[in-house]
Amino acid sequence: MKKCPYCGASTFSYDPEHGEVFCTSCGTVLSYNLVDPREETRIFEPSQREKRKRTGSPATILLHDKGLSTDIGIDRSLTGLMREKMYRLRKWQSRLRVSDAAERNLAFALSELDRLASHFALPRHVEEEAARLYREAVRKGLIRRRSIESVIAACVYAACRLLKIPRTLDEIAEVSKVDKKEIGRSFRFIARHLNLTPKKLFVKPTDYVNKFADELNLSEKVRRKAIEILEEAYQRGLTSGKSPAGLVAAALYIASLMEGEKRTQREVAEVARVTEVTVRNRYREIVNKLELKLPI
Repeated sequence: MKKCPYCGASTFSYDPEHGEVFCTSCGTVLSYNLVDPREETRIFEPSQREKRKRTGSPATILLHDKGLSTDIGIDRSLTGLMREKMYRLRKWQSRLRVSDAAERNLAFALSELDRLASHFALPRHVEEEAARLYREAVRKGLIRRRSIESVIAACVYAACRLLKIPRTLDEIAEVSKVDKKEIGRSFRFIARHLNLTPKKLFVKPTDYVNKFADELNLSEKVRRKAIEILEEAYQRGLTSGKSPAGLVAAALYIASLMEGEKRTQREVAEVARVTEVTVRNRYREIVNKLELKLPI
């Protein structure tokens, strides 16, 4: 705990008018010239907020200009020639916001990112991480000879894996405008050049359990059993080199049988976006190696 260097007291007070923090015991000023984070004006109703505020939205990497450019507003009280003049100024100002090919490409990429993030309901911090990865890829010249859609989809997939948000490559490929193979190639390329190591990108199969179980409408008992099966499979070395989606699908299928909430292999495969053959193969491996006894 911070203490006053003169009297040793640990109680302080903040004076917003003078921007100072002082010791309440001896009065020593410990910090000064602090920025006052409060609003400049008092607002008593929602309609006054727009009229009285003097700042815009905070800077964000989700916009190509980071939200630092301005817009010419619409004044409905203008008439005649002045109204036409302001219309032309607004049009030219909007054109100048995207001044060259690089800006246009970035604006297009971030709009595609917004579309993907909206579809998957990704948290804002995941969307910002994907934007950061794309900007870094552009800075290093990694998008040359690659489609913008494949690189931005790869960045979304990488951001989801880095921040442990369960989204599979198949899911992203379904929504993206490019196929799974192209996204996969772009992902491996940017991962290698942006130093995204396997350790950083590692996603545990158990991270997918709740997502797939929600779609299958399975109970908490089945989810816990599936997690137990996956953890034991991991300890036995059965998960190495296997697709997380296939492992989770098999674990949920086994757990649903054991807990009396049976789901078919086809249902589980469709939710996990894997083939029924994959579910059967993982199912046999897990049952045989873990020596599980299933109800007939």
